[in-house]
Amino acid sequence: MDTRRLYSFVKIVDAGSITRAADILHIAQPALSQQLSYLESHFKQQLLIRSKRGVAPTEAGRALYRHAQLILRQVELAQAAVDVSGRAPAGSVSVGLAPYSMGAALALPLLTSVRERYPDIVLHINENFGGVISEAIMTGRMDMAFIYGAGPLRGVTFEPLRTEDLFLIAAPGRTTEPGGGADVPLEELADVELLLPSRIHTIRQVVDAAFQQASLQPRVIGEVESVLTLVSAVGADLGATVLPWSAARAILDVQNLVVRRIVNPTIPVKLSLCTSDHQPLSEPAHAVHDLFHELIADFG
Repeated sequence: MDTRRLYSFVKIVDAGSITRAADILHIAQPALSQQLSYLESHFKQQLLIRSKRGVAPTEAGRALYRHAQLILRQVELAQAAVDVSGRAPAGSVSVGLAPYSMGAALALPLLTSVRERYPDIVLHINENFGGVISEAIMTGRMDMAFIYGAGPLRGVTFEPLRTEDLFLIAAPGRTTEPGGGADVPLEELADVELLLPSRIHTIRQVVDAAFQQASLQPRVIGEVESVLTLVSAVGADLGATVLPWSAARAILDVQNLVVRRIVNPTIPVKLSLCTSDHQPLSEPAHAVHDLFHELIADFG
């Protein structure tokens, strides 16, 4: 099997059109169609459904698409390993960080450490939701991620690194004076206007579950996915939010805000370093993986 045909097939599926894929690949459309015909003949399956709007993969096409991504990723890793053998780690490493997590505090130290120790590694940082990041790891489009949760999830290995309690973060006057440090019982949050991420986010799921177990209902006045918007909204006293301490001090001016640990009960969230369970890390990815462990150990 010529991997170039697999690469062309992946591009066709990504583009949703043989014509657009031909333009991207800079090859003639008849030649690309011929490669597709070869694959369908080889696998004895129809791989794409053609329509006026373009093409879409069949069930067999989706299966080939997933495996083609993994095969091409392995070829890329093999080439990178050969290229850098005997030299310092070099190449691209893709890292996912869950928003509103310790990832916000680790991003800059990670970039700094990689630049200082491994100047030939190009670090790609993607901040996205855990589900999106996990899917990217399963398909080989991302090397590792620092996200909420401890699994299990097929195709992903979870390496638990830290558990953090959640804190109420608010402007002065909403609950108490800045500097806080005092605890706040969960039942007192029932009347606090909250700005939280949507229900797809683990933070929101954990908060909702804690309120439900206490037979309470959170007073959510807004769902905010943007970190910058959340920072501005809390600072302007439009509402309070709930975050781990590490994330709060990384993105907010906590010296001028109320920070109170939620108790009775506490609300813990687990953070894990995730990697694929079916494809090995490249040499540069191993180097970044080790840096993650160092940074977590040094983190207060």
